Amino acid sequence: MNMFQFLENTVKKWPDVLYLVREEVTYSAFLELVKRRAATLHDAGVKSGDVVGILSHNIPSFPITLFAIWYLGGRVLLLDTNLTPFEYDNMAQITKCSFVCAEKSFFYKTDKFTFIDITTADGDVNPKLKPAKLDDKDIATLSFTSGSTGTPKVVPLTHYNLVECANSLLDMHEYITAGDIMYGFLPMYHVFGFAVEILATLQYGAGVLLQPTVNPKEIMADLKKYRPHVIPAVPRLFEVFRNKIIDGIKSKHKWWLFSFVMKNAGWLRKIGLGRVIDAIYKPVLDVFGGRAKLLVAGGAATKPEIENFFVALGLGFIQGYGMTETVGPICISKPCKGRVPFAFGGPTTNNIVEIRDKNADGVGILWLKGNQVFGGYLNNEEANKGVFDERGFFNTGDMVSMDKNGELHFAGRKKQVIVLDSGKNVYPDELEGLFITIPGVKNVAVFEHKIKDKTVAYGVFSVDAGMTIEKLGAAIAAANKKVASYKWVTHFAMTTDDLPMTSTQKVKHHMVRQNLIDGKYPICKE
Repeated sequence: MNMFQFLENTVKKWPDVLYLVREEVTYSAFLELVKRRAATLHDAGVKSGDVVGILSHNIPSFPITLFAIWYLGGRVLLLDTNLTPFEYDNMAQITKCSFVCAEKSFFYKTDKFTFIDITTADGDVNPKLKPAKLDDKDIATLSFTSGSTGTPKVVPLTHYNLVECANSLLDMHEYITAGDIMYGFLPMYHVFGFAVEILATLQYGAGVLLQPTVNPKEIMADLKKYRPHVIPAVPRLFEVFRNKIIDGIKSKHKWWLFSFVMKNAGWLRKIGLGRVIDAIYKPVLDVFGGRAKLLVAGGAATKPEIENFFVALGLGFIQGYGMTETVGPICISKPCKGRVPFAFGGPTTNNIVEIRDKNADGVGILWLKGNQVFGGYLNNEEANKGVFDERGFFNTGDMVSMDKNGELHFAGRKKQVIVLDSGKNVYPDELEGLFITIPGVKNVAVFEHKIKDKTVAYGVFSVDAGMTIEKLGAAIAAANKKVASYKWVTHFAMTTDDLPMTSTQKVKHHMVRQNLIDGKYPICKE
C-alpha cells in the first residue's frame, strides 16, 4: 500500500469526519482537494518520479500538496522553513529536485529549480488523470538529517516505512478515536510533526487543527475555541505551560491548596472528595480547552517533574523516541505515575531494539530494526556501512539502558548531534565545515553546551597567533549567515593551542568540552 491508497482507505472509513478542523474540510472533501491540486501540479510539469519540495508553514496547502505529489507518483523533499536560499539550493541540487511548492514569502531567484505557489487556487479535477502506480517500496519522502551543506546525509523514507509507522501508532489506541482533534502546530516538515499530524490522524480518522505560528496568544485562543483532545509538543513547551500554570495559581495565593491536592489526590478520592479535586483541577485543565486527554512529547527528553505534573492532573502523557531514519516514534512510553527519569518506553509494533556494548551500569548503544527503519542514506554507501550491521540493525548512536519492565531510558548521545531546547537538531560537522575555512583558524570543535541553563551550540577555535577575539567573532558571524539562525554559534572560545586529536586526526570533542569546563580556554565570548 502506498500513502495515497492509505488516504483513500481512511476516506472510505470516515468520509464525513472533519480532517482540516479550522477549515471544516471533511476527509472526502480533502480527497477532492488533493485531486484538484494534482491537476494543477500536472499542468505545471510535475510527473512521476520527480522530486518536488514543499517549503511551507502548517497551512492546509501543505498536506493537500503532499498527497497530490504522491498522487502523481512524485517524491516529496521536506524543507525546513528556517533555512537560507544557499541551503535550499544545495538541497535541491543534491536530491535533483525539479520543483518547490512554497509560500510566496519564500520565493527567491534561483536556477536550481522552479517555484510553484503552494497557495494557488486550483481548477477542476482532471478526469483523465489517474493515481500513479506506486510500489510500497518506492521513495515517498526525502529529508536532510545532518545539515544541508558539505556532505549531508539524506534520508529516503518509503511508502512502506510511512504506512508501517501509521500502523504502529495504533499502540496509542486507548487515547485516540475517530473524530478527535489533534493540535497541529509542530512543523510538518519535521518527522515528529509529520508522524502525529499526518500519519496518526489518518490512522485514527482524527482531525488536525493546523496552526502555522507559535504565537502564544493564537495558541491559547485555539485551545479555548477548538478544545483539542491530543496535544503533541516538544518538552520545552510543556515545561512553559507547567510554569505558567503554577505562576498563575501562586498569584492567586492558592498554591498551598493545589500542591496539597496533587500530592494526596489518591486517598482524597478514596474518602469521597473526588468532586472537590475535579473542581480544583478544572481551571487548570481549561487552559487546554477542557477536553485534552493526551499530551505527546518528542524531539528531546522530558524532565520527570514535567511529566509527573500533568499525569497528576489526570492527563495521559506519552514520551516518544525516534529519528528521521525511523519515521519518528519507534518507541513509545506507557503512561504511568512516577516514571523513572528520561524513560521513553519500548519499541512499537513490528520493531525491535537491542542494547549493545553495555557498561557496568547497563548503559549501551541503542540499535534498531523493523518496518519503520529506513533502508540507507541516499547515495552514501560510506555512511551506510557505518550504521548498519550484517543483520540489518541500525545504530542510533544514542546511549540507553532498559529497566525490568522493558522501558528504555535515555542516558546520552554517543554521536555529536546537538538537540536544542526547542527540539531542533544542530550538526557540528556542518558548522565545523563552514568555520574551518576562516583564515587563521587551524581547527574547530562545535558541541552541545549549557549557557545560563540554555542548550547552545558552542565552538572552540584553535587559531594562529595573530588572531584576535574581535576578528574571529566577525568571521564567525559572517559564516553563520550561510545557515539557519537556530544553528548559529554565538558563544565560543579561542586558543592558540592545538585541540586534542585522535590517532586518525579527528577532534576529541568530549575532551575539548571538558577543557572548556576546566577553564583552559580563557579567551571566550559568552
